[in-house]
Amino acid sequence: MNGIELARDFFFKHGKPMIDEQFNEIKDRLAFGLVGEGSECFYLDDSISQDHDFEPGFCIWITREDEEKYGFKLERAYAKLPKEFEGYTRSVLNPCGGNRHGVLIIEDFYKKLIGNTRAPSSWQEWMQIPEDTLATATNGEVFEDNLGVFSAIRNELLAMPEDVKLKKISAKMIKMGMSGQYNYKRCIEHKDSLAAQLTLAEFVKDAISVIYLLNNKYAPYYKLAARGMRKLEYLNDLENDFIFLLETDNTKDFALTKQVIIEEIASKIIKIVKERGLSEATCNNLDSHGYSVLDHIKNLEIRNLHPMQD
Repeated sequence: MNGIELARDFFFKHGKPMIDEQFNEIKDRLAFGLVGEGSECFYLDDSISQDHDFEPGFCIWITREDEEKYGFKLERAYAKLPKEFEGYTRSVLNPCGGNRHGVLIIEDFYKKLIGNTRAPSSWQEWMQIPEDTLATATNGEVFEDNLGVFSAIRNELLAMPEDVKLKKISAKMIKMGMSGQYNYKRCIEHKDSLAAQLTLAEFVKDAISVIYLLNNKYAPYYKLAARGMRKLEYLNDLENDFIFLLETDNTKDFALTKQVIIEEIASKIIKIVKERGLSEATCNNLDSHGYSVLDHIKNLEIRNLHPMQD
């Protein structure tokens, strides 16, 4: 059983009956689910993930105004739910806050993750939020949202403006061209293996981000990104290529093979970009296609940002 399933079953078997019985008068102002930090919120947990922060628990999201009136009673009632469920033991909530489960103030939840109590209202605000924090703020599952405030912010965060998305894709493709198609070869010529490997790391990092964006997803925290990539619809077959680039050395034969793989990865990404009608370039240079994507941005302010700003 994964973490989302455990949380959902625990909520509907024990949490919802408790709410219906003890908080019927305010249940229409509450939201319930499991969203936030932790591999379980990305459906990426396994047996190894259960060695910490894995428990039968769920979130009760409440507005700050309602928390002042009902927060303490809700926390007390949540704490009294069964300590064990399906063979798993619940941890004791920290009275000082910082908990992943239990009663969470909606405004504080989003403030912690995206730096604001609401969704971005301008492209500048969108550009300032890292993709992995957007992923964390919009992952998991909302079991019920009777008031709709939590889900309204969530849905806005899932709808990144097209021009912002294109700017990120463009910048990352330009950087991929710089690191993988240009700088890697230069580093090999200089016989600087460490620098060569660093360029490959940059290439892979930006490639993974582009792949998520082309799937209309946000790349999660780096240690989860590879596992999450396997579940994407497009370009989910590049993991072994990335592993080869990062795990092999930079001797002559390996370096030549790596350059071939870089070009193959570039071709696959460019193919999707062209199929989406986002580039008119005709070469296999990632930076050329990145600049072509940039030309499709309608907002002149965004288009005039530094080409590699993402």
